[in-house]
Amino acid sequence: MTEQLPAMSTDVEELNSKIKRAVADGRLMESTAKNIRSLLAGATTDLYFKVLNQLANSCQWPELNDRFYQTLAFGTGGLRGRTIAKIVTTAERGNAREDERPEFPCVGTNAMNFFNISRATRGLVAYLHDCNRREKTSTNPKIVIVHDPRFFSKEFAELAAKVASQNGCDAFVFDGPRSVPELSFTVRHLKANAGVVITASHNPPHDNGYKVYFSDGAQVIEPYSSRIIAKVDAITSESFTPLPKDRQGKVRMVGKEIDQAYMQRLETLILDPQIIREAKSLRIIYTPLHGTGSVIIKLMLKRLGFNFQVVQEQDGFDGRFPTVKSPNPENAEALTMAINLAQKENADLVVATDPDCDRMGAAVRARDGKMKLFSGNQIGSLLAWYRTKTLFDKGVLNKENASRAVIIKTFVTTDLQKAIAEHYGLRCVETLTGFKYIGAKLGKYERAIPEEMRQSYVDLTEEETRRLRLDHSSFYVFGGEESYGYSGADFVRDKDGNGAVIMFCEVAAYSKSRGQTVDELLDEIFSMFGYFAEKNGSLVFEGAEGADKIACLAKSYASDPFSEVLGSKVTSIRNFENETIKDVEGELIPKEKMSIFELEDATRIAVRPSGTEPKIKYYLFAQRRPQKGKFDFAELERIKTDVGEKLDRLWDWLQKDAHSRLNK
Repeated sequence: MTEQLPAMSTDVEELNSKIKRAVADGRLMESTAKNIRSLLAGATTDLYFKVLNQLANSCQWPELNDRFYQTLAFGTGGLRGRTIAKIVTTAERGNAREDERPEFPCVGTNAMNFFNISRATRGLVAYLHDCNRREKTSTNPKIVIVHDPRFFSKEFAELAAKVASQNGCDAFVFDGPRSVPELSFTVRHLKANAGVVITASHNPPHDNGYKVYFSDGAQVIEPYSSRIIAKVDAITSESFTPLPKDRQGKVRMVGKEIDQAYMQRLETLILDPQIIREAKSLRIIYTPLHGTGSVIIKLMLKRLGFNFQVVQEQDGFDGRFPTVKSPNPENAEALTMAINLAQKENADLVVATDPDCDRMGAAVRARDGKMKLFSGNQIGSLLAWYRTKTLFDKGVLNKENASRAVIIKTFVTTDLQKAIAEHYGLRCVETLTGFKYIGAKLGKYERAIPEEMRQSYVDLTEEETRRLRLDHSSFYVFGGEESYGYSGADFVRDKDGNGAVIMFCEVAAYSKSRGQTVDELLDEIFSMFGYFAEKNGSLVFEGAEGADKIACLAKSYASDPFSEVLGSKVTSIRNFENETIKDVEGELIPKEKMSIFELEDATRIAVRPSGTEPKIKYYLFAQRRPQKGKFDFAELERIKTDVGEKLDRLWDWLQKDAHSRLNK
């Protein structure tokens, strides 16, 4: 290892010697040492040296490995990582008290901090300028930037806007926290070249992230993400020379005018306004879990005439998310306060959104009078069924045009949605995990409209774009993924918690109008299409060592797949990393480290490393179809019990199998 730190001082030379010894002793990874040197070489502040010196002096080698073993790369959710370290140094703590947010974000190439925000923005801007040169466009690229209420989000957004403008981009920054779906809408509404969201979605408070969107309002996908990363990787220093003032871009604030335009479009998601007008007895509890959902959802529920209350303790922006263990509406605990309020107020429905408001969770008052949590698969299936059925009832869809309508779901989302699509004659398209792939499909459908008709597509009404898609392309009815993400229209090209709340409230109003609880409506769907049940599990392995374990497990399922599970033979295996797989529209599925196992009893198992969290995920699927007619109530209850027990046994077996694979 001949690379040396700059000869700044005796202290730096001493730190360099400690790093060398730690590498030689096997306590520090070589990649860690290389990234430490790179960071220090371009440092514009002595903060980095102070942090590194304290960690090295106290022999916190695992902490240094976690912070520096890699540089952040785009996953299914862009950049995401710790912004507050496991071990906060004195320099990072600064003037903050122990119970406060540190003064400075986590120092490290594998962390969300000013260093990576600057590099990511400069890389993105460089790529946009390349695009302009190829297209011979002389105007400044336009970037829209939003942020959630997480620690350092506002500062990161301000830095991104500053860096973008100093490098020749016009930056449109919201005047306060806003949601991911509003960013997606705004990119298209303002005809911007790209968008950035500073958020870590539903991750723990110590995390933050940076998601990139293109001019179509969808998250960046390959090959563009790799091209941006190449630009980012070429930047090794924080310091740069801003363009001359006359070539710099401008930073502009936006706010309520965009909110109004977005809400006007959200209102078109309601398919049967009459049902809502008649549903005055439907009582709704909403919680934004301290996040951005409070900006739009309260206004929309009021605007549409719903009878609702908000969990006041969770209504304010707060990056600590102090009332929950995790601000994730997938977790039952996150909905506890809302459910307690629903019990007190005798409400029918609880809806909750995560901090960046792209996900929604729900609980309903069941037939036994208790509040019942729904899974993302169940919520999505109710939405897919209701929207498809209602579009037929309204005459928008019919037997003649149904083949041009489409439901999109991920491979790891329930097959009930496929059964619904097939029943009504719709196409069901499956994508990889990540709503960016659904967004890419929506872009494809828009481009399929004759060019002269889609020149002003983004400015057309929902009715006008629907007519164009039905006549010339594919009409998007619904899209979703099991991880509580849903979408009901293409004016947003990502999952939309704002839209999901109002769409699900309409479903609840529909069931109320029929004298049903929402769980009774779901059982009616199960009785008709078959009982579909899912169970998700994950194994968490943090840090550099954990990343190796996740990679080892993913590789083992490909190289040594199981042939039998709990006495049921594996009838087919799809390896998405090695095989050539196409969707029902004939498009190639991008390569991904995912394996799906089909068993002879129609059970399905999918395994994939998470793109945003240090875990490997398992998706378990089981189904029972009626042989003839429908399931009756008693039969359906027996099937639910049998299938639930089977999925529990399967998850136990998979955990034991995973640990045995790691111990080989």
